[in-house]
Amino acid sequence: MGELKDIPDKPLRRGYTTGACATACTKAALLSLVTQQKIKETQIQLPIGETVTFLVELVSLTQKEATYSTIKDAGDDPDVTHQAEIMATVNLNTTGDIIFKRGEGVGLVTLPGLEISVGEPAINPVPREMMSIVCKKILSDYQLETNGVTITISVKNGEQLAKRTLNSRLGILHGISILGTTGIVTPFSAASYIASIRQGIDVAIANGKTQLLINSGARSEKMLKALFPEIDDISCVHYGNWIQETFEKIDKSPQITKVFMGIMLGKAAKLAQGNTNTHSGKTTWDKNFIHQLAIEAGYPIEIANKVLSLNMAGRLREIFTFTTQEKFYQKLIERCHYHCQKIAPKVQLQIYLINNDGIHIAYTL
Repeated sequence: MGELKDIPDKPLRRGYTTGACATACTKAALLSLVTQQKIKETQIQLPIGETVTFLVELVSLTQKEATYSTIKDAGDDPDVTHQAEIMATVNLNTTGDIIFKRGEGVGLVTLPGLEISVGEPAINPVPREMMSIVCKKILSDYQLETNGVTITISVKNGEQLAKRTLNSRLGILHGISILGTTGIVTPFSAASYIASIRQGIDVAIANGKTQLLINSGARSEKMLKALFPEIDDISCVHYGNWIQETFEKIDKSPQITKVFMGIMLGKAAKLAQGNTNTHSGKTTWDKNFIHQLAIEAGYPIEIANKVLSLNMAGRLREIFTFTTQEKFYQKLIERCHYHCQKIAPKVQLQIYLINNDGIHIAYTL
């Protein structure tokens, strides 16, 4: 999963979650099954209490089974599942229960630590509850309360879409997750990324891990893993731009006793000032702050003044040689360490500043 794209400077249109889409398809399919009539749109109530209408498409209808689909609209959010085709197939069963099955493109839970048990389809609790509610209402309306409903959720090209998410790191294989706690996708809220951070830490804990290796993304993780080959993928978490949320989760997880953190120079320049959300749409590096940091590190004013002419933090390497012995970088990491440790004071933290070419600097002060 990549970092957030630049946030457009305009009013942003919200969208709907995969869970809301699956619920709309489930309602349409069950109603179509019991009435044997084609449905073109359906209304559902979201967990936030709002009623919304979805356009749905009949895929197949027999006396025993119905399948409907809808196209997910994520609004202006750069969601990997935007425009994905979500499908629900339903049939009545004699168990009296609502049973969930995974169709093609929906993930399978293979590791403990998530809200869904190992072996279950990756359909989160709130979407399950939403689908259960609409099914029970239809069964009641048509005097079919003795029946249960088997719901199979599918996502076209879901396995390919999942490669652009963190699912495999969480032990969710073969497809995407059916998500959503409100039913609404708020543009650029990064809710799914932050949820993946928290889930990743939960999965690590559930699998007996006490140490984490956290990085902004795959590139910095590859560099840091070379230093710690004994740390496996389950212990690795991408924080993206959300350092605050990552360390808040670590602080609430006493099982985690040690954290190795990799950070690139541009993000470190922001974090050192206390910006724990490092997205370019939220924060920029402050040349005046870095200038003062250089002075505090003991550099003469003529050297520190060179910072003020830079247009990007990555060019700091033109002034300060990227080595462990360079006092500027030690001071920079010291400030990063301070702000992270302030959020999670009980964990043992080691920070490594990483260069684009793979060179790293460890904090030694």
